[in-house]
Amino acid sequence: MENIFLVSMLATAVTAGTPILFASLGEMVAEKAGNLNLGVEGMMLVGAVTGFMINAYVQNPWIGVLAAMIAGGATALIHAFLTITLRANQVVSGLALTMFGTGLSGFMGKSLIGIPAPTTFKPFDFPVLSKIPYIGEIFFQHDALVYLSYLIVIVLAVVLYKTRWGLNLKAVGENPAAADAVGINVSLIRYVAVIFGGMLAGLGGAYLSLAYAPSWLENMTAGRGWIAVALVIFATWNPIKCLLGAYIFGGVDALGFRIQTRGIDISPFFLQMLPYICTIIVLILITRETKSHRVSPPGALGLPYDREER
Repeated sequence: MENIFLVSMLATAVTAGTPILFASLGEMVAEKAGNLNLGVEGMMLVGAVTGFMINAYVQNPWIGVLAAMIAGGATALIHAFLTITLRANQVVSGLALTMFGTGLSGFMGKSLIGIPAPTTFKPFDFPVLSKIPYIGEIFFQHDALVYLSYLIVIVLAVVLYKTRWGLNLKAVGENPAAADAVGINVSLIRYVAVIFGGMLAGLGGAYLSLAYAPSWLENMTAGRGWIAVALVIFATWNPIKCLLGAYIFGGVDALGFRIQTRGIDISPFFLQMLPYICTIIVLILITRETKSHRVSPPGALGLPYDREER
């Protein structure tokens, strides 16, 4: 009985952690290029409402996902233009983007509240792998977007560490002046990284409104965008660690529901706080590691680059 409970909770952790995983992978790529985007929450909300709205009209969740990614990328383009072209403060721009995305999604989705999703992503057993005891039940009995998240993690791990583009991305994030000196287009790489990050954040939002809880509610991300930002630091800018960290946060989130179903008398308000308490603890621990130089962010993170000042 306990094994069944544990497997079920771990499977739920994978599902609950998937939107955070998408968003954190996108933010990781942007930060690898030296651009800090704190607008993840806003981009996720815009992606969630856009994906749900398009799916409601065309009744095809894949088209909804594509629309959500485009909307997330377009929202990120605002941040890219402000911080890369105009060299605005990245923290201020990101916070403004979160407020903008929250307000825009609320306006766009006002008429969608209470409307059920006509089509959604349904779980299905992945061939062969779903039959593996425990592992199959935890990782390979989910919907297509969960399997897509596995693929994106693998592709990013290969691209970032095994390709020239990944090396250029890291060079731009560490020392843009040196990268520029050897002919790397710093602005182009940063634009691509930020827009790609926005697209993955939009995908994370679409997962919430089309698979995890197929509906639209204002502020349905409930702070997951901020958790994704913290997760990038926790994962030390590594996609594999992002996956593990997302499932840890997802497990903490799922634990609250499982405790309630077991009849344990704990305040539901405290259970809702658990993921954010975990986030604060992680940030404290990572801050200590950073001060001891065991963990270091990209050297040019948060710093605008002006070629004329090189």
